[in-house]
Amino acid sequence: MRHAKKAATNPLQTDHQAAREAECSAAGWRANAAHAVTHVVACGVALGVAAVVLGESAGAWANAAALVWIGATHAVIDRRWPVARWMRFARQAGFAQHGGAAHVDQTAHVLVLVVAALFLSAV
Repeated sequence: MRHAKKAATNPLQTDHQAAREAECSAAGWRANAAHAVTHVVACGVALGVAAVVLGESAGAWANAAALVWIGATHAVIDRRWPVARWMRFARQAGFAQHGGAAHVDQTAHVLVLVVAALFLSAV
């Protein structure tokens, strides 16, 4: 599956990370980890700003758990094989050939963020 630019992560992702994050090599794992860490930092800043603006926080442990969830799942999704495997399972070969992988990728990332938000709102 060819790399497709991802709107939600591109502002903080280098071209090098985007090109290599799915490679089965040490460089690929480093690019993937660097991008996931950057994403976690951005989400952490957003959580901090939200806590200040809203005057609410789920607490340090809950926030840390949500950020670990976000970072780990982001790294796995960006390896690209989970999206490709899902699209084969869902029989979406035609959609995949016409750029659908980027949409499935973004849907997976949004779903992860929704789960994290629901977790933080429940604790």
